[in-house]
Amino acid sequence: MPLDERPCNYEFPFMLARGTDYTPERPPLDMMGRKKAPGDTSRLWAWLEQAAEGAHGAVLALDTLLYGGIVPSRLHGMHEEQVLERLTRLRGLKADHPGLRIYAFQLIMRCPQYSSAEEEPDYYEEWGREIFRKGFISHRKELGLAADDELAELEDIDLRLPPDVLDDYLGRRAINAAINRAALELVAEGVIEFLIIPQDDSAPYGYTARDQEEIRGRIADLELELRVYMYPGADEVGCTLLARMVNTDTGRIPLIYPRLSSLQGAFVTPLYEDRYFYESLKYQVLAAGGLIVPSAAEADMVLLVNMPGDTMSEAAVQRQPMAGYDVLRNIAELAEFGGYMLFHEGKPVAVADVGYANGGDLKLMRLLRQKNMLFSLAGYAGWNTSSNTLGTVLAQSMLFLHYGRTAGHLNFLALRYAEDVCYCSLVRTEMNNGVVESMGLSKFMLDGQRGQAAALIRTKLNQAIKERINGEDGRVEITDCFMPWNRTFEVGLAVSYHP
Repeated sequence: MPLDERPCNYEFPFMLARGTDYTPERPPLDMMGRKKAPGDTSRLWAWLEQAAEGAHGAVLALDTLLYGGIVPSRLHGMHEEQVLERLTRLRGLKADHPGLRIYAFQLIMRCPQYSSAEEEPDYYEEWGREIFRKGFISHRKELGLAADDELAELEDIDLRLPPDVLDDYLGRRAINAAINRAALELVAEGVIEFLIIPQDDSAPYGYTARDQEEIRGRIADLELELRVYMYPGADEVGCTLLARMVNTDTGRIPLIYPRLSSLQGAFVTPLYEDRYFYESLKYQVLAAGGLIVPSAAEADMVLLVNMPGDTMSEAAVQRQPMAGYDVLRNIAELAEFGGYMLFHEGKPVAVADVGYANGGDLKLMRLLRQKNMLFSLAGYAGWNTSSNTLGTVLAQSMLFLHYGRTAGHLNFLALRYAEDVCYCSLVRTEMNNGVVESMGLSKFMLDGQRGQAAALIRTKLNQAIKERINGEDGRVEITDCFMPWNRTFEVGLAVSYHP
């Protein structure tokens, strides 16, 4: 049950599952809704109950079953009792199919730091920044950490922020948090075998952090710390839970040795997240069913981790000189170590490209290509947030340990290079820097999923792939290109690998 209809949620886990011993099923796309329009929850539940007949396991995005998707979970007008009634249907599902192993995830509602109604209620366009700052400063005030200028800012926000706007926002947050806690009861009862509570766009203080505190306390009360994980992420969790199911069913615990490009990288707090990188890495490996080990010799796989030496930046600005990237890390050593482990030691090697947010590292890609490593890797990802990348590459590479260098594996690698590197870091940046405006469009409103903008993007992608990816060990062919939400932020691609 995908989190929504975007390819990262609807396609990625399904693509990975097709390369396993399982026969994956997912609901038809027309049930899933689109962006702010919720999916048809009645049809989705009916589909789930039918698909559960004879099924071994289920990976369920509860936000889709409850609200119709990730964005509708931030917009709904339901009462707590209505949502709770939907959630408790899982008891009946488990009772009817006691052998069904349910792996589920349910988000803590996010609170973006900026004013935009793109994926939030309409009033967030005007009041989003103020809502975030009110929660952020109020939390710090409660902890005795707020500075005088923050307290003055809070007073100003209280004077300007309309009470009905705040009431609507906090009312929905309260409902969603109550349902988060109710899901824990289903874990305690054995209805849900394993639950992830990911945090989309998190911060160390504010409404989301407060909700975390309450949920963390309830997890402890129910003694569920080994069956419920809570950490930054969202769109990668379907892949993570698929990997966990495969590892659990086979009784295998993959041992991962992470090799970081920067000594200080472990202590960088990635953009849009709330903790040191290494703490999230540990959770991501655990959630997928693996463990971190201290040396390559004892590992099943080496994970090359590309990190900045200090503050993380957006991929769109990576061509600017920055000490955190040019001085305080060493990606040459990372590539050389990976090449040695791969070609001389015969150790599977994967790459978590989290040097930047929202796109792959062009310098690292150049080095990996020079060493002919691209299509010999166990996995690669470099998209969106650090946790989105980690969950994706860990799932792919752990499945590689089970099934090897299949055609599906190579196609997924090809997709990651086309999307994460060539689109996110190159073509999207170019389109957003005046190209879409010259077409009379905007990056938030294109001319349809398959309009002139999509056609131009495909042309530019083909050129970028030719220049940046294709080489002696393989080439990538685009077979489809569309814009799922009619904006430039994400692209829908179908690609194939050719030796």
